[in-house]
Amino acid sequence: MNNRQISPQRKGVYRAGQIVAVVGGLLFLSTFVSAIANFGDFTDFEGRVKSMGFRALGGMVLVMVGAGMMGYGVAGAAGSMLNLDPEKAREDLEPWARMSGGLTKASLDEMGIDLPKIAGGLAGGNREPGESLEQRLRSLHNLHKDGILSDEEYQREKQELLDRQ
Repeated sequence: MNNRQISPQRKGVYRAGQIVAVVGGLLFLSTFVSAIANFGDFTDFEGRVKSMGFRALGGMVLVMVGAGMMGYGVAGAAGSMLNLDPEKAREDLEPWARMSGGLTKASLDEMGIDLPKIAGGLAGGNREPGESLEQRLRSLHNLHKDGILSDEEYQREKQELLDRQ
């Protein structure tokens, strides 16, 4: 079953990641404010440098942890590289893939490929001269296997090809 919604838990992790990243960024930037505020004052210089170093390092770590949490919130375990199972990855990415026609459509649009024209050419009469039914079915199957055609589109186009023969 398609997962059409991002779970509240993942949304919560994303928001928490944003908060952690912002706190880390502020902690990191506070070292610069401290340096400017104490410019030229060398009393307890060693203590201030240690404090600023810990804040800078801690801030960078918090920014990275927050970014990781946001990655998990956006794409689940697949986005955080914790899950390498392709089926589970597709399930995790399903809500995001549906945005503006899906990731595949966005990639095809970026490359300037007109999918309806290609699909119509495969199923309709605009096919390559001398192309056999087997070649057309294989081309259609490759489009389905690559995720360009849904199961329903694939079955419909395949049936149209078979009905024409």
